[in-house]
Amino acid sequence: MHTVIDIGTLIVRSADIRGGRPRIAGTGVTVKRIAGWYKLGLSPEEIVDQTGHLTLAQVYAALAYYHANRDEIEADLANEESEAAMLEKQHYKAGREAK
Repeated sequence: MHTVIDIGTLIVRSADIRGGRPRIAGTGVTVKRIAGWYKLGLSPEEIVDQTGHLTLAQVYAALAYYHANRDEIEADLANEESEAAMLEKQHYKAGREAK
């Protein structure tokens, strides 16, 4: 007998985990992280292989959420890129000043 899973239960939000970002239930893996790997060209199967603890259904649920809420996830990805660029610039400047 197979267990039926309501796909609506695969993606959750909790204010106290990952800043309330949507994530795969029972994990700390955010939809943003899955979307980032997907945008780098990884297939859902490769994402499953890379993580080792996610199922294909979980990855597809995250991708479905991403495609249904693209503006939200893209804004989060852009914010992360902006923060990384700012930190890189600060690190570079601090390294140059230390010389």
